[in-house]
Amino acid sequence: MIKFGTDGWRAEIARDFTFENIRYVALATAKYILQIAEIKQKNKPPSKAKRTRPILPSCVVGYDTRFLSKEFAYEVAMVIASQGVVVHLTDDFASTPQVSFNTKQKGANLGIVITASHNPAQYNGFKIKGTFGGPATPEQIEAVEQELKKIVAKPPNLKLLPFDDYVEQKMIKFFEHREPYIRTIKKKIDVDAISDANHKIVFDMMYGAGMKSVEPLQLNATFIHNEINPLFGNLGHPEPIAENLTELSHIVKTGNYDVGFAFDGDADRLGAVDHLGNFVDSQKIFMILLKYFVEVKKKRGAVVKTVSLTSMVDKYCEMKKLDLIETPVGFKYIAENMNKTSVLIGGEESGGLATNLHIPERDGIFNAMLLLEVMTVRNKSLSELCNELDKEFGAYRFMRRDKIVSQKVKDAILNAAQKGITKIGKDDIIKTNTKDGYKFYVNNGWVLIRASGTEPLIRFYAESDSIGRVAELINEAEKLGKM
Repeated sequence: MIKFGTDGWRAEIARDFTFENIRYVALATAKYILQIAEIKQKNKPPSKAKRTRPILPSCVVGYDTRFLSKEFAYEVAMVIASQGVVVHLTDDFASTPQVSFNTKQKGANLGIVITASHNPAQYNGFKIKGTFGGPATPEQIEAVEQELKKIVAKPPNLKLLPFDDYVEQKMIKFFEHREPYIRTIKKKIDVDAISDANHKIVFDMMYGAGMKSVEPLQLNATFIHNEINPLFGNLGHPEPIAENLTELSHIVKTGNYDVGFAFDGDADRLGAVDHLGNFVDSQKIFMILLKYFVEVKKKRGAVVKTVSLTSMVDKYCEMKKLDLIETPVGFKYIAENMNKTSVLIGGEESGGLATNLHIPERDGIFNAMLLLEVMTVRNKSLSELCNELDKEFGAYRFMRRDKIVSQKVKDAILNAAQKGITKIGKDDIIKTNTKDGYKFYVNNGWVLIRASGTEPLIRFYAESDSIGRVAELINEAEKLGKM
């Protein structure tokens, strides 16, 4: 019942995401923390300084605004503290990037966020973060899973002290997590210039954990969905995609605002609309920031993209002679590369990207501020920046469609793709990429087919020179199961 995904575990509250199960996951995580702390201590060169008390291993724990997230986080903190690991617990709800940032700042062995990110309200989750300030590596997730298997096979009789006892023993320590994070934004981004430009902005907080983190930046801003609502109102799920941003688009357009930004439930992803109310997808945001780094800031470095991100990146990297690294879908692969080599920017199509200005982690708020800096420095609207891409590269239009299907249909589509096909509709397939799923290139475009590992659905992605052609490619890909 406990199945780990990209960088942790997500499940339905009460069905699988229960206090009993979260204790098991927390205990497995604590045991892994003790292992890596022991290895770190063994590899540490001997110190001449006399130390009266040993330095205990530690972790950072935070939580989002979902139903029972705070209570789950407190339970996790008690379990981990019971194993001799010091827990730095946020004193209020926190975004995922804030937990990642503070994990690195404090030199903690791991970070944990109780969040289900952009999933619907009935879900919650347990994300694991590395000491470097980004998603835990696949090896770390696997190590926690191995500990979890042992615990589930032979459940321990775990006896916990009252929460306040761990606080009194200083095994659980509350800390203020926003102030150092906001201070870093002001240091890395020219917030004063943005403020002086007086952009008229709407922020859609989507009832999520990014709340309270934008107001201290003192911008000319209006906020919507800026209160706690564990059911996420009429949003259904707090994901900053076009279909969820109709209200934001309407307010920006009718209120004569310059730009609108939206953040998902744990504020690691960004969605944007221009002053005309048009949704600006992650493909364009990535390219706007990449061009700014290379052409204005004169920075160099590798570029990392998932297989689902726009081919504009490939074209630009070839033009500018930048090293390009393509990975499977999942930000953990981007973070892994950012820890191995000098990466300028890395991102995926779902709204998450990171730059070398910040931690190797998706961060919606940081990236919104970075986009505002581009608009300010280049003195262009978001719409003008998007039109500039069309003029330079030609039209690149993108669409993703998640389709709930039966296991039978899911298998049929994947089997047809695996066997190899020569056409998508009337289009000949030029080449195939199987790095993650099945990506079929056709003349002036491509379509990618990926199955969800945890849900009964298939994801279809496509890119071409018009939205009509993109929809046609996806429609034809969906027919593969009927062949």
